[in-house]
Amino acid sequence: MRRSCIVFIVMTALVILIAGCTSGDPVVDVAKLTSQPKTFVGSETCKTCHLEHYDSWKSTNHSRMAQNVVTNEDAFIVDINQEVIRADFKKLEDAGKLKLPVDQIYFPKKDEIKYTLGNEWKQRYIIQKDGVLFISPIQFNTETGRWVNYHEADWDKRPWLLKCGGCHTTGTNLDMVDQSKSSFTEPGVGCESCHGAGSWHTALPKTAVFEKRETIINPAKLPRGVAVQICGSCHNRGKSTMAKGAGWPVGYKPGKALETYYESTSYAVGDKKHMYANEFSKGHHQQYIDWIKSEHRREGVTCTSCHFVHQLGMPATRFQTKGVGSGSCLSCHKQANQNMAHSIHSFANCIGCHMPRIAKSAESKDIHSHVFKTLLPSGTLENPEIPNSCQNCHRHKDDNLAELQKRFQALASVPKPQGTVLEPMNPYK
Repeated sequence: MRRSCIVFIVMTALVILIAGCTSGDPVVDVAKLTSQPKTFVGSETCKTCHLEHYDSWKSTNHSRMAQNVVTNEDAFIVDINQEVIRADFKKLEDAGKLKLPVDQIYFPKKDEIKYTLGNEWKQRYIIQKDGVLFISPIQFNTETGRWVNYHEADWDKRPWLLKCGGCHTTGTNLDMVDQSKSSFTEPGVGCESCHGAGSWHTALPKTAVFEKRETIINPAKLPRGVAVQICGSCHNRGKSTMAKGAGWPVGYKPGKALETYYESTSYAVGDKKHMYANEFSKGHHQQYIDWIKSEHRREGVTCTSCHFVHQLGMPATRFQTKGVGSGSCLSCHKQANQNMAHSIHSFANCIGCHMPRIAKSAESKDIHSHVFKTLLPSGTLENPEIPNSCQNCHRHKDDNLAELQKRFQALASVPKPQGTVLEPMNPYK
């Protein structure tokens, strides 16, 4: 009798549990749903189930790549004061750095601006002209607090969504015939920029476990070489292979082969503005181009080996690295000794030598190289346009190059000490 009661109780509990899991879930025809085109639903929809990841993403620069200032005036990081802007532009004109006289340059009023771009190194401003969105010719550099020019002579010949909008917005749709009909679903680099359009995923109930998983891209579960191309689709510079004049990979979707949709730039094809002669990057958002050349790539180290995208909780570092400064490097590269080349500095500053600041976002040399290779003075001696790691340090910026190279060779050739390591003496024994 007792055993029968226990069986009855267990069976009743299972029935209640199953009923509770299924009674409230809508019945969805999976085949019919997945026969429809995928559409973008926006990050605000994603947060209903993934709130912690959403909160982390909101703290990143990805979420601020483009911000609507009509609905969020706080997106402005500086006052749009035309007198101040003109004064800074006059300095540029006096220095011969403008392609037009100041009085011929368009300076947007604050109420003309629709979107801001960026906020960390610089901020640019989107206006609308004849129904088409353009980047206005003013740029505010945050670390120096000055206004500089941006395509002041041809700004209104460069539709934003065509040239670079696909890497600043989510769900960008280009109309190559009429640019005024080009659109996007969300300003900023949202969830679906990396995970793909989410309409199927959000429409399926949680009980459709396997089908739901298959309707969204999880970069963490993709092969290494495929996953890293998601980052490379925007941290890159070049041209679209699918849409003439586009500067981003039109048609590319997370999980696809990037090279089909995009051709990266190089010094070899004549891009001396964004590349050094040694094919290291001069420009910003080109980390993928650098990484391709690195030993890291060959050893399987990718962007997410060092960087969080949306960790749970607030990121500990400015660049969302998994360690502070060289701490990220030392999590894999344990310093075995301080001999030879590593005897030059005893403070284990890997980044200073192997990731010198040689690229430009807003001001000269404010972005780290991602080739992860020390640039020696000998390279600059051979080609003065190529920077080196030593002079990138303020202590050696004015040192003689030949002398720096000579000192490096002397220290780097010191042989590894031989013998037994002696333990320090204890005077109390």
